[in-house]
Amino acid sequence: MTQAAPVETEEPDVQDVTALQSPWVTIVWNDPVNLMSYVTFVLRNYFGYTEEKATELMLAVHHEGKAVVSSGSREEMERHVQAMHEYGLWATLQRSDAP
Repeated sequence: MTQAAPVETEEPDVQDVTALQSPWVTIVWNDPVNLMSYVTFVLRNYFGYTEEKATELMLAVHHEGKAVVSSGSREEMERHVQAMHEYGLWATLQRSDAP
């Protein structure tokens, strides 16, 4: 019985693999229209955050102008952004490693 010699394969470039796996994020932006209590309400109801976490994110939006409210696949973040728009909030998505 003969055995086949092992076949050498090329390892994928680590940077390419990392780029494919980098999650996307949903960002909620501050706006002059929505009340802070409404933003907290949306974050609690849509994402299921606790009152404390929703308030923390709302305060980041208010004081820093934006907050990352979710991360995951691009498709999932697109759904979240669409939902935020339906609630009347300003939201965008971007790669988590974007500057």
